[in-house]
Amino acid sequence: MPIRTMRTSGIPRTTGSPGAPDSAPGKTGTTAKARARRAGLRGEGTWGWLFVSPMMLVLGLFMVLPILMALWVSLLHWDGQSNPFSGQADFVGLDNYRTLLTQDGLDRTLFTTALRNNAYYVLLTVPLQTVLALGLALVVNQRLLRGRGALRTTFFFPSVTSSIAVSTVFLFLFQGSGSVNSMLSWIGIKGPNWFADPRGVLSLILGGLGLVDPERPTGMLADHSALGLSWFEWLSGPSVAMCTLILLAVWTTSGTFMLIFLAALQDIPRELEESAAMEGVNRRQMLWHVTLPALRPVLFLVLTLGLISTWQVFDQVYVMGQGAPGNTTLTPAFLSYSAGFDNADFGQGSAIAFILLALILILTAFQRWALRERDASTGRNR
Repeated sequence: MPIRTMRTSGIPRTTGSPGAPDSAPGKTGTTAKARARRAGLRGEGTWGWLFVSPMMLVLGLFMVLPILMALWVSLLHWDGQSNPFSGQADFVGLDNYRTLLTQDGLDRTLFTTALRNNAYYVLLTVPLQTVLALGLALVVNQRLLRGRGALRTTFFFPSVTSSIAVSTVFLFLFQGSGSVNSMLSWIGIKGPNWFADPRGVLSLILGGLGLVDPERPTGMLADHSALGLSWFEWLSGPSVAMCTLILLAVWTTSGTFMLIFLAALQDIPRELEESAAMEGVNRRQMLWHVTLPALRPVLFLVLTLGLISTWQVFDQVYVMGQGAPGNTTLTPAFLSYSAGFDNADFGQGSAIAFILLALILILTAFQRWALRERDASTGRNR
């Protein structure tokens, strides 16, 4: 049927066949607004990328590019004296990783020893510093406490002190004739020579109970091994020297995490605590059922930061023994440095660094899974 134009009230109108819907002016306006909105969003996105492009360039040049270069070096046998991209260095593929993980030898033994030492360091340092930081935050968050500002400054002061300076002070404090052993002698305890004692703490405890001979272990502990270390070496615990490093780490890092917990505690609504108090909740129930659930995101942050920093410990080890005594304070970070700058094997040093990176990522992902928030009604994760 031919299309005809009708004029109603002076406005031309096009009609088609009978029953055909007329075009709605409102729909056309809505579509135009949606297109304008999308165009505006694209424009904002373009301007956003332009504003962040300088920082993206800086991160790419000074973080992403060096990481890729180090990954390439981990596939080489390179002494650091030539250009690793010129073909003068020997390409060995995954041999550096195989030497550290699968092939029997001194390299794997040292790497496994460093992992064992660092594992004990992490298992003791992270829980201790987290609990201590939370306890200090709860103390200085009391509204009726006098001198809260002075206490906060006192607890935080070790965190802003140079780690090299603190490590040097600890060397004097924990000497054989240092202040710590002098105070222990007042109560009739003869302190050990802290930084020269390679004995494991757990082996000393078991030896004191008469269950194991720390000097000559026998049986399954001595006959079986894993990754180049006997079961006794795995289970002997951190050495006395490593325990000193753990005390140092807990003392110097708790103040920083205390401030993080304190900021989170002050962000909890007072109405929530007041309503819980009106229900007759005591302090312990308040902590477990009100405070800690509200601190879940901050707790994950503190644990993650603690996990990363403890697996990367280097400066205290460098100042306080460089792995001595008997490699019981050796860590993967220091072993990576030693392989590159002491032994001129930058390929193996880079391989150690990337194995450590993969380990940190795996443990962080597991920690995120363990601390995830679950829906009590459906059991699903949030």
